[in-house]
Amino acid sequence: MHGHQTMTSEDSSFPRLSQEQLTLVSSYGVIRKYAKNTILVSEGDPSELFYLILKGQVKAFVSDDNGKEVLLNIQGPGEYFGEIAIIDTAPRSASIMTLEPCQMAVVAKGEFERCLAEHPDIALGMIRSLVKRIRTLTDQVKGLALLDVYGRIAHTLSGMACEQNGQLIIEQRLTHQDIANMVGASREMVSRIMKELQTDGYLRIEDRQIILAKKLPGSL
Repeated sequence: MHGHQTMTSEDSSFPRLSQEQLTLVSSYGVIRKYAKNTILVSEGDPSELFYLILKGQVKAFVSDDNGKEVLLNIQGPGEYFGEIAIIDTAPRSASIMTLEPCQMAVVAKGEFERCLAEHPDIALGMIRSLVKRIRTLTDQVKGLALLDVYGRIAHTLSGMACEQNGQLIIEQRLTHQDIANMVGASREMVSRIMKELQTDGYLRIEDRQIILAKKLPGSL
């Protein structure tokens, strides 16, 4: 995993669209607002819409018939979803739910394809983002296969951190249950390990954000 010196926002998060690109893509769709805890996309549904987040945060997750949930990602302003299912015309690969009130540009399939054809720089940016997603998923599979729960937590938190003002910060406000859903462990186990990491000075919590004080032990 990236060490303290080399971990940057470019290393640890998906590329986001610039403000100019946000405005441009938004012009191809309609602006909609959604309340907190709204299911925007359900796994397995057909795909005809592309969503660009302008305000708020959403989570991407998969679940089984018993309601067990695995959290895949949390996205915020400048990020987007729905492009994969539109490109390959397959059903949605994950569900998406708002974590807070959101505002989004919603673009229909035909208009999304026209946008990419007319603006190759945006298409190239999305290709780079897809490549980053593939690398991240490969990294996550490696972590799940090779690490214990302690290591998976360290691996996941390290991978989500980005550098801000000389500090490594996880922008998303994660609950212990969120982390548990990411690493495939119980909330109680996560809470115990998080407390140990704080006691040992590896991380601290400020305004509900996790700040990594030094490289977490046990990550790859």
